[in-house]
Amino acid sequence: MAIETELLILGGGTGGYVAAIRAAQKGMDVVLVEKDKLGGTCLHRGCIPSKALLRSAEVIDTLKKADEFGIELNDTATINYTKIRERKQAIVDQLHQGVQGLVKKNKIKLVQGKGAVLGPSIFSPVSGAVAVTFNDPDKEEEIYVPKKLIIATGSAPSTLPHLPLDEEMILSSNGMFELEELPESMAIIGGGVIGVEWASLLNSLGVKVTLFEALDRLVVNESKSISKSLLKQFKQRGIDVKVSKLVEKAEIKDGKVALSVKDEAEVLEVDKVMVAIGRKPIVEGIGLQNTSVKYDAKGIKVNEHYQTSESHIYAIGDCIDTLQLAHVAMKEGELAVDHIAADTSEPINYVNVPRCTYSSPEIASVGYTKETLPKGKKVKTGTFYFNSNGKALIHGHSDGFVEVLKDEETDDLIGVSIIGPHATDLISEVSTAIYMDASPIEIGEAIHPHPTLSEAIQEAALDVYKLAIHK
Repeated sequence: MAIETELLILGGGTGGYVAAIRAAQKGMDVVLVEKDKLGGTCLHRGCIPSKALLRSAEVIDTLKKADEFGIELNDTATINYTKIRERKQAIVDQLHQGVQGLVKKNKIKLVQGKGAVLGPSIFSPVSGAVAVTFNDPDKEEEIYVPKKLIIATGSAPSTLPHLPLDEEMILSSNGMFELEELPESMAIIGGGVIGVEWASLLNSLGVKVTLFEALDRLVVNESKSISKSLLKQFKQRGIDVKVSKLVEKAEIKDGKVALSVKDEAEVLEVDKVMVAIGRKPIVEGIGLQNTSVKYDAKGIKVNEHYQTSESHIYAIGDCIDTLQLAHVAMKEGELAVDHIAADTSEPINYVNVPRCTYSSPEIASVGYTKETLPKGKKVKTGTFYFNSNGKALIHGHSDGFVEVLKDEETDDLIGVSIIGPHATDLISEVSTAIYMDASPIEIGEAIHPHPTLSEAIQEAALDVYKLAIHK
């Protein structure tokens, strides 16, 4: 028997459950299909658990520097990774319970099973019905026929044929969260956001880390000046960073992993390897082949309103070819629902989406960098270093800087990059400023409380006009 509904959302991750809540707020009858746990990768195997672990790493880093603050510890701090993992899981569980409560509060029908999209059939003359199967063999398959469908199936860790994941010796980010104890040494392959965060975390917790990046710098989506500063600080921390180095082979031998690097005779042996070369959209095994929805290895093809080639079927989040960020998936979900409800929505300018890396040091940026500027666009730059900021010195984290870009023609603020303390919190001020078409002088002339880290943004904005006070 087919069950009719106004909207079905396939995938209960960050984008999916936010879309479901927004649709319910608009009075829609909503079915949310999730094969695992509400919250998806971000809540259970990504954003939240990794930041919980990074917070523990930050605490141990602070304790290591206690003497600088006049605090003498009689005993050396000991890392109890079991308790660190327990704290991480308690945070995840609390947030998971909260999401479950929100879904229930908004009267969303949650179906815990695996959904597959059907083509035209006896249930519907057009594609978009969804067949849901269950782990319980005694529970019969259910067919849902929605007027509109949003696909939000997310992504999975990528790897390469010569780096076969077994999640014991050669691990993805998924396997890293399952480690019950820390290895003595680890190689991380991939110097993007995920690899950099894990390198920072593991180094703080006492693991000997070697970080490989095939390109010529870390975090290539950030400015070259940010990459240079990060490399310097990582090396100061004792992280062995190898850029422009391609790992060609990984072999498990005698309880170790032996890595062969292109153009290097020496083989590196480590206890474990993490592969952090990105994530791939989940587009296979969800029934798309039964439809005329267009998709490829980069994801499902959509227009600016997230409609697929079948206009009643939408797709959002990591399964489409946009920024793979939780806050992007949330906004895409909201906008897809807006379009379903009102046949209109305001497209996202992806250049102006804030991007964050939660390593130590933190990195955050929004808008353009010098390397991504459109051809012919002329800019003026302002910078300010945290070593001239009182609050940064007070906190003992004075490395790093703020860089501001101004469009010479329009005077608009068009880009900000930050590396340093609480960068991921500071970025929201300038993200909002860009959204409001502000100019750097408006940020610079606004009174910022003293002493705060935000004064570094103010000074960098003023520096665009050579008006910085403390530079």
